[in-house]
Amino acid sequence: MRAWQVTELGEPRDVLRLAEVPDPEPGPGQLLVRVLGAATNFPDILMCRGGYQVKPALPYTPGIELCGQVVAAGDGVTGFAPGDRVVGGPVAPTGAYAELALMNAATALPAPDGLDDAEAAAFYVTYQTGWFGLYRRAALQAGETLLVHAAAGGVGSGAVQLGKAAGARVIGVAGGPAKAEAVRALGADVVIDRHAQDFVAVVKEVTDGRGADVIYDSVGGDTYTRSTKCIAFEGRILIIGFAGGTIQSAALNHALIKNYAIVGLHWGLYQSKNPQLIKDCHARLTKLVADGAIKPLVSQRLGLEEVPAGLQRLAAGETVGRIVFTP
Repeated sequence: MRAWQVTELGEPRDVLRLAEVPDPEPGPGQLLVRVLGAATNFPDILMCRGGYQVKPALPYTPGIELCGQVVAAGDGVTGFAPGDRVVGGPVAPTGAYAELALMNAATALPAPDGLDDAEAAAFYVTYQTGWFGLYRRAALQAGETLLVHAAAGGVGSGAVQLGKAAGARVIGVAGGPAKAEAVRALGADVVIDRHAQDFVAVVKEVTDGRGADVIYDSVGGDTYTRSTKCIAFEGRILIIGFAGGTIQSAALNHALIKNYAIVGLHWGLYQSKNPQLIKDCHARLTKLVADGAIKPLVSQRLGLEEVPAGLQRLAAGETVGRIVFTP
């Protein structure tokens, strides 16, 4: 089969090589799947650079999220049949940017019927992250104000939809007119173009000085620091990641004085700490798909040959929603 491999660390365009490798064989408890769609995620870029908390041994095939069709099952696997469509993460070192991949049967989930292959490929990480972050960790309530940074991006676009599904007033921040229009189309109540507007001033204006109850921050750095200036009394700043490249220090005296909470989310930990919660979340998210409340924003569907260029566009902040590769 064909698979992209990282043989040294660096930028995706420099270190990815398309290679012919042996077809993987499913071990006990594993599924062999044909990759129908593989979504881009920022951790894929960080892993190529060697800057992510998970550091696979070289060489490896990147791609942490896919929609696949079951080809075969290993010993001890029940509940799956050839042809079933599933979503989830592959088993390292077989990643999603390949024609075939392995998945753990215990963590593979049925692809929602209301999504095509590319949309299903972009469903798992975005909405699981949003659901655990907004609903479980930040306890977002109907009637509250949610501020979403990078709202036109992968996890941000999902957070906008989940915020609306929760009955919140959603303020989305994006960079440039095209991204701002995409956020508006997702249903955000207020859209801020950070290239032309100061999000702190706008949030204070539209909330009559109160601020946002929940802030969904996947950017970090100065974006986090400035978010502390427009967080409401008893608000929650949700730390999703550091796509801006800077891991900021938190001024804890400021959190004390303004009476807000800084809430971290490491969604991957739930796989080991309480995997049943992930399955329960998937059932709730699947219902939201059926109800028409959420749908992944897939801006580009590319061939397998275009993986390095697509990942580099994501690294440069040039993408809207998700890019999905369809081998």
